[in-house]
Amino acid sequence: MHPQDHAEERRSLRARLGRSSVRTRSVIAATGILVVGISATGVAATGSSILEGKRNGTATAETQIISNVNASTSSTGGFSTRQSNLSATGGGAIYGCRSTVGGTAATPPTNPCIRANNLSNGFAFEFNARDGLVGGLITVGNGGDARKPFTTNATGVATGLNADRVDGLNAGDLLGKTEKAADSAKLNGQDGTFYASAGDLLFAAVNAAGNVTASRGGTATASVAGNTFTVTLAKDVSKCSFTATPNAAIATPGLSLAVASAGTNKVTVDESAGPVPFHLQVIC
Repeated sequence: MHPQDHAEERRSLRARLGRSSVRTRSVIAATGILVVGISATGVAATGSSILEGKRNGTATAETQIISNVNASTSSTGGFSTRQSNLSATGGGAIYGCRSTVGGTAATPPTNPCIRANNLSNGFAFEFNARDGLVGGLITVGNGGDARKPFTTNATGVATGLNADRVDGLNAGDLLGKTEKAADSAKLNGQDGTFYASAGDLLFAAVNAAGNVTASRGGTATASVAGNTFTVTLAKDVSKCSFTATPNAAIATPGLSLAVASAGTNKVTVDESAGPVPFHLQVIC
């Protein structure tokens, strides 16, 4: 071949290679852009990296974060993970699930949305509202007496807990219907004078000789004339009720006792046979 023909062929080959390199570089660049685009908008799944600021895919295995971090007195540190939102509207973390009835004690278990399990003897949780007036809120459905905020097997005193209801009743339900506040001088809304006191229940034991051998409600005396006893009590008993019962070891045939008021502070006991000792009860 002529030398000029060789030179021409070499120039043609370089030209074709140059054009091919441009096309190849374009294909490679386009492929790189596609790959970058996929990694920026893709969905993470089990085994892949977590995508910040995006919805990650549904994992089918438990994600574990295991650490060995000692407690710290500083504002940070001492926890395996920390989630914080600097926005004034809050929102540090939210956990959602679709657990059914039973909890971890059920068979099969139905795990709660959040569980704090302390394997040692310290706290399982702490909630701290630094400046708020209310620590938090627990809502269960539409509320009401059929819903319980929580249950516990601990029956000790909850320090600082102030219960407004006892056995489902409000404090006002435990008072008398007409009372507005607790009054130690009243019982079920009634003044103490509504109920009998020790001084309203009088008693006297009288022997066959007409002597008082025991009494309650003040000193009592008695006298007897035939089968009629007169008992003198220490208060006005004219508006009281009276009961007399025989106090003999051996029953007296045909014996009956008739009791009646005999003045302001006197009671008469007429025996149909006797005389026999008796007990006199007076209720005012």
